[in-house]
Amino acid sequence: MIETSGLTKHFGRFVAVDNLSFRVEPGEVLGFLGPNGAGKSTTMKMLAGFVAPTAGSAQICGYDVESQSIDARRCLGYLPEGAPNYPEMTPASFLSFVADVRSLTGSTRRSRIDEVVGLLHLESVLHQTIETLSKGYKRRLGLAQALLHDPAVLILDEPTDGLDPNQKHEVRQLINTISRDKIIIISTHILEEVDAVCSRAIIIAHGKILADDTPGNLERSSRFHNAVTLRVANGVSLEQVRDALRQLPEVANVETGDDGECLTAFPETGKRALAAISDLAQSQGWELSELHLESGRMDEVFRTITGGATS
Repeated sequence: MIETSGLTKHFGRFVAVDNLSFRVEPGEVLGFLGPNGAGKSTTMKMLAGFVAPTAGSAQICGYDVESQSIDARRCLGYLPEGAPNYPEMTPASFLSFVADVRSLTGSTRRSRIDEVVGLLHLESVLHQTIETLSKGYKRRLGLAQALLHDPAVLILDEPTDGLDPNQKHEVRQLINTISRDKIIIISTHILEEVDAVCSRAIIIAHGKILADDTPGNLERSSRFHNAVTLRVANGVSLEQVRDALRQLPEVANVETGDDGECLTAFPETGKRALAAISDLAQSQGWELSELHLESGRMDEVFRTITGGATS
């Protein structure tokens, strides 16, 4: 497992990480969320052994990251923020170098390099210099080196940064596939990443843990949970629709969406409003281009928990 106890980091008088304690079990994918400057990357660097904590401790697979750093790093694959690499190398020579560092030899070495090249679709750029690669390919190469030795633990700092939507989907599918027998921590400010791959989420701000729960439970804490959002397509005025919705006994309040073109109806406590709204729309002849029940909005939960700070 990964376990931290009172993990703390000071930079002079600035407290970047403040007394963090948590555990991550095998099979969990933990999303580590927070605004910029919340302490996410500093925590990842301490777990990976790149930054020494001011106080507290961290263990990777039972090894202390300070006193047993080599053993801890053998269990760990780490993708830092920015995917640092050697620009004059090619992906082929870089992965060969990483294989040397990881003491991979013989058929295991060849099969592992071939596997990560295939998983991250690097075949077409294997012999280009890294400095000529796009940001997306550099990020994929960073993921390949983190996976090369088939580690039990993966720590990924912004793993889809710089990737296009198709590449993001591929990386998320990869994370879902390999998460069955690994421990994975993903530091991210992309809230959709949590829904896509994480089984648990920790939200931090100012270096402190403010929430630790499943994505589903966090969404259910949103005021939008069980609200109904609709968009009328046939030219009926929003004011007319809003007034009609407010007359329904199942509806407590109606708000206009940020785009000014949709409405969200919030149900009375203990009631469901979807069926009543659907019946009303049919009886009034409203043509709806959108009608859905909200599970909750992670961005609203995030803003509420972190006090409105932006991610």
